[in-house]
Amino acid sequence: MTKPFRLAAAGALAAMSLGLAACGSGSSGTAAPASPTAAAPMPAPMSAPVSAPVSATAGDGVTTDADVFGPACDQLPQGDAPGSLTSMGPQPVASAASTNPLLTTLVAAVGRVPGLADTLNSQKGITVFAPDDGAFDQVRSRLGDQAFDGLLANQQQLGGLLSYHVVPQRYDADGLVDAGTTTELAGGTVTIGGTPEAPTVTDGQGNTANVLCGNIPTANATVFVIDKVLMPAS
Repeated sequence: MTKPFRLAAAGALAAMSLGLAACGSGSSGTAAPASPTAAAPMPAPMSAPVSAPVSATAGDGVTTDADVFGPACDQLPQGDAPGSLTSMGPQPVASAASTNPLLTTLVAAVGRVPGLADTLNSQKGITVFAPDDGAFDQVRSRLGDQAFDGLLANQQQLGGLLSYHVVPQRYDADGLVDAGTTTELAGGTVTIGGTPEAPTVTDGQGNTANVLCGNIPTANATVFVIDKVLMPAS
């Protein structure tokens, strides 16, 4: 990701954090509910062929299907069906996420930021903390429909928020816990706790997310589905 994008994302995160703090003080919203899953679809997978993940070597963060863990992993399709581990593994991360049934709101949000899916797909080795649909439902409930839909409509703020969930280094669960903290593409850090079998991710505002399904391999990223949307420090 280029430096100008990172600087713009950092500015958007600062503005968004202040806005979220204000909205979180009791706003209930008056607009009619609008489902974020109705947003623009994720761009189609990149046309260039992408190789499947190679076998993991010590410290490279690459995982295999056998490494996947977590209480929500059994909700993924089985076999070769879209959204299954077999199907997602050879694809770059944004394309893989587009078929994951746990991530429909995240996919819709990424699709609202022009070029973000292609940027994620083109990264060479990253870690993605991917909030599940329930995590976004929590944010909508806290902010209210009007403020939540306003966030989804603001491409700069939304792009900054989503980039706060991406680490420009590839980690597996062992590597994350060993690292203790990670610095995100948008700037800011998150803190890793727990154990490799049950890691936690704490954001800049002190909110701790649990891993619902971790070590998911894609062609260019290792994905951890989490139960909260991460917020940067205000």
